[in-house]
Amino acid sequence: MVVTVTVNPAIDSAILADRLAFEDRGYVLQRGESAGGRGLNASSVLHAFGMPTRAIVVSGGESGKRFEECLARQGFAYDVVPIAQNLRTNLIITDRQGLTIKLNEMGPSLTEQELAQLEETVRGRLAEARWLLLCGSLPPGAPPQFYNRLIQAAREHGVETLLDTDGEVLQFGLEEQPTMVTPNQQEAARLLNRALITRQHFRTAAQRILGMGAQSVMISVGSRGAIAGMGNQIVEIVPPRVEAVSPIGSGDALNAAFVWARVNGYDFVEAARWGVAAGTASAKLPGTRFANLEQTKEIYVQVEVR
Repeated sequence: MVVTVTVNPAIDSAILADRLAFEDRGYVLQRGESAGGRGLNASSVLHAFGMPTRAIVVSGGESGKRFEECLARQGFAYDVVPIAQNLRTNLIITDRQGLTIKLNEMGPSLTEQELAQLEETVRGRLAEARWLLLCGSLPPGAPPQFYNRLIQAAREHGVETLLDTDGEVLQFGLEEQPTMVTPNQQEAARLLNRALITRQHFRTAAQRILGMGAQSVMISVGSRGAIAGMGNQIVEIVPPRVEAVSPIGSGDALNAAFVWARVNGYDFVEAARWGVAAGTASAKLPGTRFANLEQTKEIYVQVEVR
């Protein structure tokens, strides 16, 4: 079982347009709603890969009812922690050329009691977990060390942890030495307070993040793949060139496929290859759709390690 946690989920309202152009009109071709959040996206990919997964989320208000209706269609197990406030809605606009605009609401404030109930729910699922994925932002007012307590609890149960977040939440989380952290280029740059442009920049960034406490790290750099590091080993994972339709959620697919591969006995580098393959394969699909295992395999054989 792989358990994912999404503390700040959303209703993702996705729009496909013919084009996005500054100060000019475009036309809506398609629109839809889905249950969104990094952890939920990871659970969707794990479920598609045939791995048992359980998603833990919060939900409340009228928007929460719509969110749970969407969530019930996903097909994997989940626990809902009730909260008083409405969930947020995120707007995702993508055109046929792959240009994407994403506008996120901040999300509801959670009370101390609601956060305590969420933590208790996570702790109650650790006995059956191999990995715990802590994904996405925390809602307004939540203590930035909230993930730290969950990493500590996972360690006590012998559960591996993957941390995918940003800002001071990531900085605090590194202090607890998570098994894996997966910042993207912008998140890593904010963490280290420096621009990341060249290969040497990314190699140095990976080494610094390992020095900050992570047991392993993978910095995703979009269509260029990822820089991954564990111990003294730093590798560049390079995907084939593909026509990207929608990159939204590619990082979540990367997280899920990496963990899937580790649970299935692949070593760190091969798991990173699977992660990059899944992210690349998902970027070829419209909206917030994710690649299945067969689609990921087609890309995996073309992924290079340097």
